[in-house]
Amino acid sequence: MAASSSIAEMSASISGFLDEKHRPEHLQVLKTFTAALREKEHRDAVDEAVLSPLLPLLTRLSDELHSAGGQDVSSETLELQLTAECFRAQRNACVQSTGNQKLLRDLGLIDVSLKLLNYLLTKEDQAAVHETLRCGVQFIGNVAVGNQMCKEDVWRSIVPDHLLQLLCVDDEKTVTYASMVLHTCLDDAKVETLALPQNISLALKVMELCRTQPDIDWTVIIATQHFLKCAVLVESMYTRMQHQDRVTLLELLLAQLREDESECGIPPAVASFLASSFQSGCGAVLTLATGSVSSNEVLQEALTVISLLDVLCEMSSDHGEFMFLQDHADLLANTTDLLAQVHAIGKSSKNIFSASQNFSLGADAGSSHHSPVVSFKAHLIRLIGNLCHNNARNQNKVRELDGIPLILDNCNIDSNNPFINQWAIFAVRNLLENNAENQSVVASMQRRGALDYAALRELGLEAEQRGGALLLKSLRKDP
Repeated sequence: MAASSSIAEMSASISGFLDEKHRPEHLQVLKTFTAALREKEHRDAVDEAVLSPLLPLLTRLSDELHSAGGQDVSSETLELQLTAECFRAQRNACVQSTGNQKLLRDLGLIDVSLKLLNYLLTKEDQAAVHETLRCGVQFIGNVAVGNQMCKEDVWRSIVPDHLLQLLCVDDEKTVTYASMVLHTCLDDAKVETLALPQNISLALKVMELCRTQPDIDWTVIIATQHFLKCAVLVESMYTRMQHQDRVTLLELLLAQLREDESECGIPPAVASFLASSFQSGCGAVLTLATGSVSSNEVLQEALTVISLLDVLCEMSSDHGEFMFLQDHADLLANTTDLLAQVHAIGKSSKNIFSASQNFSLGADAGSSHHSPVVSFKAHLIRLIGNLCHNNARNQNKVRELDGIPLILDNCNIDSNNPFINQWAIFAVRNLLENNAENQSVVASMQRRGALDYAALRELGLEAEQRGGALLLKSLRKDP
């Protein structure tokens, strides 16, 4: 039998029970129709006459579900099953078929389906409702794929309120499919509209899901491929977020920077905003020194500062589009001042910022490495080094802030700050390179017990004491 005749007969069977009382046999007819639409030959044979019976059936089911009010449970269950099967048939019909997408749109099935989904969102959580929601959302996603008119219809109808409700459903599959719909509909213009006050809650929910349900890939894809590339949205989200979600956003941003060093797609305006956020909030990390954080909110604020520092370090390393951070107002001064405070606090008493040489492999080994500030001081030094790379003005500013002795005082191995020695050497190299005044500072420093001359030897320099002062000499011999 030809595909066109076969699919037409199945459609006629559906038309045959449109005015009958719903029975389980009707569900079986629909399942046969749905299964046939999985095959390309049947999808290609579809015309308006084949799909049109779905509209009165779905409209009737919608009316019955609205009027029943859950009074007849068995009848409602069958109605939900029939509705789900209608959605499946529509979903299957859309696969790789722009013609069928247009037919479903022209018939009004997108509108009816969206209204039904909105009603289902008001129902109590139950397996049958979740199953129907899943199928309906899958249809909405499939009908929009590659079809701009359908995308616009879906976007106008469900953003922000109804899509936000779908993302809040206590069913992971429904949330996953709803995330897919959002990703399908998004483009640069729509992403920017999510920054508007009436839409921002939708973007915030996506970021919350990135944290609470990381196995839902679609939300992470939405965040990295769309959200992080829109500066106005990043700023709008960040200012409204809880600190936990800020950390999630920053972790995704950091992963994006590391994944594609050549062209990460993150706008310079995002880097500028994050630098300003770091400067305004960096003092929060100092509250960790007491060892008794007064609230979880304070801890989360400090963790946000730490994540901001990690991102700024990465941005200012081998990312040419972000090197303007070297000129960002007071970023270098604030970072140097914070390093001085952290270093002083760590030396004043035994606390979270104190240096440690605990490299044992016992049961408590590495307990310090569970500290939220592990590597924090090292990363402050790394950022200073980055900001001074080939930048005489910043080299001079660090000297004026007495930052050179401060960095040299951190050339010792510290288990709380892995690689701090290497980052200090890196920073000193950048501070001394082609800067005679900074070299003179090191050469004239009074010998102090905390100064590790091995760091200078790593740079090919030797500090020789003469008359209570230091003379800086090169270890490299001329050829």
